[in-house]
Amino acid sequence: MRISVAADSRDGVAERVVSELRRRGHEVVTHGALADAGQGERDDWAWACERAARDVREGSAEQAVVCCWTGTGASIAANKVPGVRAALCVDAYTADGARKWNDANVLALSLRLTSDVVLDEILDAWLDGRPSTDPADVANVAHLDDI
Repeated sequence: MRISVAADSRDGVAERVVSELRRRGHEVVTHGALADAGQGERDDWAWACERAARDVREGSAEQAVVCCWTGTGASIAANKVPGVRAALCVDAYTADGARKWNDANVLALSLRLTSDVVLDEILDAWLDGRPSTDPADVANVAHLDDI
C-alpha cells in the first residue's frame, strides 16, 4: 500500500513511523520535516498534514499518517480536506474502531505521547482494520460526505 506520512518535526516516533511502515512492505511518501531536502515543503504541521491528506484525496496514496506534538493539529488539518476522515489515535482500540466504524483513511498521532510499543500496536490495529459493513455504520460514514 502507498502511505503518505507527514510530521512537523523529527521528534518522538516521527522517523520510526516511516521506517516501520517501510519494514512492513509499504511504499511511503514523506512530507514536512520528513521530506527529502530540496522538496521545498514547509515543515509546519498545517501545511505538511494538509499535503499528506491531499495525497489521499487525489489518489496518490491510499492512506496517510499525520503527526504533530499532540496530534490534534495534524488531525484538524487533515480533516479540512474533503473526503478525508482523520482519526487521532492514542491506542490500538481507538485505531481499530476508527477503521471499523469511521472508515478512517488518515491516522493522526501524537509525537509526544506515542511510545515505540504503542506505535506498533496502533499500526497493527490500523493496518489490519477493515470498514464495517453494518448498514448503520455505512450510513454514518456516507453521511459525513453530506455534512
